[in-house]
Amino acid sequence: MTLDGLRRRTRVTVDAAKRLLGGLGTAALALPLLGWLIIAALTSLSGIGLVFAPSVAQGVRAVANRERARLSRWGPEVIGPAPLKPGLHAWTDRALWREVAWLAEHATLGLLISLFGLTVPLSAVQDVAFPLYWRQVSPESAPGLVFWSVHSQLDALLVGLYGLVWVVVGVAAAPWLARAQAWPGRRLLAPPPGTDLSLRIVELTATRAAALDAHAAELRRIERSLHDGAQNRLVAVTVLLGAARRAVARDPALAGDALERAQDAAEQALAELRTVVRGILPPVLDGRGLDGALAGLAADCGVPCRLEVDLPRRCAASVEATAYFVVAEALTNITKHSGATAATVNVRIEDQQLRISIEDNGRGGADEHGGSGITGIRRRVEAYDGTLTRTSPPGGPTTLRVELPCGS
Repeated sequence: MTLDGLRRRTRVTVDAAKRLLGGLGTAALALPLLGWLIIAALTSLSGIGLVFAPSVAQGVRAVANRERARLSRWGPEVIGPAPLKPGLHAWTDRALWREVAWLAEHATLGLLISLFGLTVPLSAVQDVAFPLYWRQVSPESAPGLVFWSVHSQLDALLVGLYGLVWVVVGVAAAPWLARAQAWPGRRLLAPPPGTDLSLRIVELTATRAAALDAHAAELRRIERSLHDGAQNRLVAVTVLLGAARRAVARDPALAGDALERAQDAAEQALAELRTVVRGILPPVLDGRGLDGALAGLAADCGVPCRLEVDLPRRCAASVEATAYFVVAEALTNITKHSGATAATVNVRIEDQQLRISIEDNGRGGADEHGGSGITGIRRRVEAYDGTLTRTSPPGGPTTLRVELPCGS
């Protein structure tokens, strides 16, 4: 396995462990709530449980919404249902019964998956290290996943090899376990077929309006660049060429000077036209791909910038262009406004999403409405049905997380 492959595998395993840890947290909340639900259901036969039924419903909805937020951080957004009705009428909500089904699964099978996915690798690491300390433990005290007694150095080495096998199994199984744990939640907590998708329609309408505004702003920018830059240069070239033509017959020396100035103006116009073209769709994306283009941005950044890219395949050209402009604008903001001494850009494809994380160690307190360019970034991202999350507490650090659809 190459070094890049090892890094990719390590990143995937760490992400899977984070997912399982997050799933363990929601499962730990779901388990006592499931017990409370069962008690309320049994005592409702005598009427006592009906008193607690509304609060149980609110608890189920709260834990389910927490799981929706967790799943949305690691993949496509899981849209929640409408608020529950008051009192016992909450139990007429079909979405609540789907949440109860998820609660029962997640508090049992989901909890076991998390425990297995997190404890097996830790026990396996203990087995791998066992040859280093086996003399300090009792021969009958089998470490980690070992089920036999250890009486010699050879036995200890076998324990180490056995643990190494389990490490490989744990690394290979971790992403699968994370997906298996998340699958019931994505199936049961998502809006059922026929659900009113008016919120999604409103969101898409706003996204479409933002895309049109971004497109109009881009056209105005291009028009200003052409009018104030290249067009003026070309007018100057025309004027200077006319002056040179009239001076040829009278004073060839003056004609040569005018031609030289015209040539300089033409070269400046050409350079400005190239700048405008790069602003529409950077040619470097075609030649070097998104990873190469981002490497150029990181190298030209005004502060030291570390770039981490994991792109096993290409995305659509429009998505790559959006990602390029997002990183370019963010690094420009960091250089001009943050006071940072270091920045990190992480770009990877995961779950059919192009995920971009840009972080700096500056002063923080970035205001989206303070002319920092974040509004422009958000418009570009939302135009492609993507999401932008900004975290910038006073004192830093500032982190921008962008997700863009990048299906195969």
